[in-house]
Amino acid sequence: MTNPKPVETLWSELEHARTQVLREVEGLSQFQADWKPGEQDWSIGEVVDHLTMAEIATGKLTTKLFKEMQAGGAAAVFPHDLTEFGPLPPWPPGPPGGAPEVVWPAHGKPIGELLDSMRATRERSRQSVERLGQCDPRALRFKHFRLGDMDLAQWWRLQAEHDQIHLRQIREVKAAAGFPRD
Repeated sequence: MTNPKPVETLWSELEHARTQVLREVEGLSQFQADWKPGEQDWSIGEVVDHLTMAEIATGKLTTKLFKEMQAGGAAAVFPHDLTEFGPLPPWPPGPPGGAPEVVWPAHGKPIGELLDSMRATRERSRQSVERLGQCDPRALRFKHFRLGDMDLAQWWRLQAEHDQIHLRQIREVKAAAGFPRD
């Protein structure tokens, strides 16, 4: 089955962002993955763990919203006039907020396991994203803790942006004074 163009575009955004993250972290030693620039900072391993947990949560949200849609008897048809998904809502002013506790990472997990889990999660996410092509994702809505009410396509767009935000964080950790070079 061919996915509608907006779904394929979204998948490309997700894959591009994730490829960059993986390229930046593959080959790091456990010591490098666990190193933190400061006591309150996250290590690269923690960032990888966080990104994976956030993506799992978006996949679970997809399942929840689809179950609710099916229970309500809504037709599962992608609208022919939907040519692109809407943008994300604007971020609220002020400093970035912390992550919800449900996606707080653990320190010291083996980097190989973190990367394997990240890759496996992305494989499962493909199925979730493809489901967007079977409905009008604008009708499936859930409130984000900072951005407010968002539709399901926006939740997946946020996942791609989330990877980009944390890609910058990974690069900052690697560029920080004291980062172990081997």
